[in-house]
Amino acid sequence: MRKTLNRSFIPFLLVLLTSCGNSQATNEKKGDSAGTVVSNSPASASNPGSNATPFSSMTPIDTAAYDRILHELANGDSSGKWPVKAPYPTPGAILPYHRIVAFYGNLYSKRMGALGEYPKDEMIAKLKGEVKNWQAADTSLPVIPALHYVAVTAQGAPGKDGKFRARMPYHQIDTIINWANEINGLAFVDIQVGLSTLPAEVPLFEKYLSMPNVHLGVDPEFAMLGKGGRKPGSVIGTYNADDINYVIDYLAGIVKKNNIPPKILVVHRFTNPMIRDYQRIKRVPQVQIVMDMDGWGDKILKKSSYLLYEKRDPVQFTGFKIFYKNDIRSGADQLYSPQEVLSFQPKPIYIQYQ
Repeated sequence: MRKTLNRSFIPFLLVLLTSCGNSQATNEKKGDSAGTVVSNSPASASNPGSNATPFSSMTPIDTAAYDRILHELANGDSSGKWPVKAPYPTPGAILPYHRIVAFYGNLYSKRMGALGEYPKDEMIAKLKGEVKNWQAADTSLPVIPALHYVAVTAQGAPGKDGKFRARMPYHQIDTIINWANEINGLAFVDIQVGLSTLPAEVPLFEKYLSMPNVHLGVDPEFAMLGKGGRKPGSVIGTYNADDINYVIDYLAGIVKKNNIPPKILVVHRFTNPMIRDYQRIKRVPQVQIVMDMDGWGDKILKKSSYLLYEKRDPVQFTGFKIFYKNDIRSGADQLYSPQEVLSFQPKPIYIQYQ
């Protein structure tokens, strides 16, 4: 059996960079492919929807309920690591008062995840079905649907600036947020930096992150500067605590500036070295951190990795990704059910389907 989880098996988008004459990028993910993409435009993004979303409430924190739910999420853990000690969040916090069930992907790719693989109506119906399943499995927490959109994708070709990443057009982000609004859900923008950096990419989405129902994901798998600038996909990338703390400080600033509820930061992880010096990651009232167990494989491998990389190295909250196709390579019975995942210590509060 493999000693570590497989890579998250995110296929690179094949990008036709017409402005610089590059040919389509070579796919690094075992033959998967996607459609042609245009580079992001610097034009202003429209605001899809009012700030008066179901997630803009500045309800004061019920600290007693907060402590009780954290204890329940620890699920009998006796290591002393869970619940994680952290300051109470600012008013309007989504976690831990809700569980989030998200579909992940990109509208240019049918191989990148459920978001993009299916037509809109079919995808939304499937997401609602998963939300219903999770709600039935745990009636103690309301379940919120979410659309987790990869807005900056790692590439197999360098592109005009040599950064091995492509920024998606703003109109696609508008579309995702509108879809999320239609189902009273959350939207996440996700960033794979390639040879770029978080300070170069994250601020591009400030007008979206200033909306109460839009949150952020970052993916160290494709962060390659710490790997000698190698091409994404050739090795597993990495972030250190300083990288994550930059994002936390940036998001905290947005929350303070706009007087909105805390932001959720999802950090993907499926090996220990992907996040170095995790002990130094900040915990602040304005940002809620989810460490998302992101690899695919059979049940034993996935649970073992969850215990090694999420339970053993506590940050704040945990997430768990389920791969509709890759998790069942050794049999359909290897797809985790909500009831099975809820037996983990600690219980994940963010669930992502790809």
